[in-house]
Amino acid sequence: MTRVATFGNYQSALLNLMSAQSRAELAQERIDSEKIATNMSGYGRGAEQLTSLTSTKARLEGFIGAGESAAARLSAQDLAMTRIYEGGTGAREAIADGIAAGNITNLMTELGLQYQHIQSGLNAEHQGSYLFGGGRGDAAPATAKTMADLAAAPSTASTFANDDLKQKSRIDENTLVETGFLASEIGGPLTDVFRNMQAYQNGTPVVIGGVTYTPTGPGTLTGQPGAGVVAFLTAQLTQFDRANEGVTNQTAKNGLVQNQVETALNAHESQNLALDKMMQDKAGYDPAQAITDLQAAQVAIEASAQVINSLRSTSLLELLR
Repeated sequence: MTRVATFGNYQSALLNLMSAQSRAELAQERIDSEKIATNMSGYGRGAEQLTSLTSTKARLEGFIGAGESAAARLSAQDLAMTRIYEGGTGAREAIADGIAAGNITNLMTELGLQYQHIQSGLNAEHQGSYLFGGGRGDAAPATAKTMADLAAAPSTASTFANDDLKQKSRIDENTLVETGFLASEIGGPLTDVFRNMQAYQNGTPVVIGGVTYTPTGPGTLTGQPGAGVVAFLTAQLTQFDRANEGVTNQTAKNGLVQNQVETALNAHESQNLALDKMMQDKAGYDPAQAITDLQAAQVAIEASAQVINSLRSTSLLELLR
């Protein structure tokens, strides 16, 4: 004989309700997290593979972060080097125009402006640190603020405060690229030409390529240039060409590193997308199935609630009475 009791009916209905609520909660967690489980124990045998994939993804994202940081620095360096090159070519054009016009009255003023342009490039900053300072990112690498300061310095090298430590970035497991440049390497030759220009203007003899150019006195670079001044300026044009070529070479080197970093970043991002798909496949998460499970659990909750509500108005005591 099968016994039927009110307590048993209540207990059965409550268990069904609790089970439906658990299923609904699990389905909602899967929808919110887009994962089949919130911890590795929920993946069973696939936990080991997921752990390995997660570790690989973490390393890959580290390389992506380092690559993005390096790319931003290289882009800032490209802009700064372009500014330096524009200052050097602008100075060269000012000298050539003065020789062609037979009047160099405003030459030193123009050179001073172009020198400031170069200084702003050499002392360019990125994320609060000087780009070309080497390991000394907190100190301006080019210290001579004007051409007068430059000429007063004991040497061109003494006007640079950078050290020899160049920035390096690891863009993948086996590749460490040099992404940093030094102000003394980029701007040293250009600065030397400007220093000679100011020294000549101050009345100091200047040696270029083994030839000594002696000014007639202070303030020589003005008005209509004589034969000696033209010879000096012509020699300086050649020096500017060489120095500007050096800046171009450094800019090209920066561009090559940019391409290398960009290629590595694209590869890492593709791998990251592939890893995301693999992890999703291993996790077994199906958005449509999770939504279906949630809806089915909600229907079960409603059904269990209705049964419990019906039992409240139904009692075996009432039937026995």
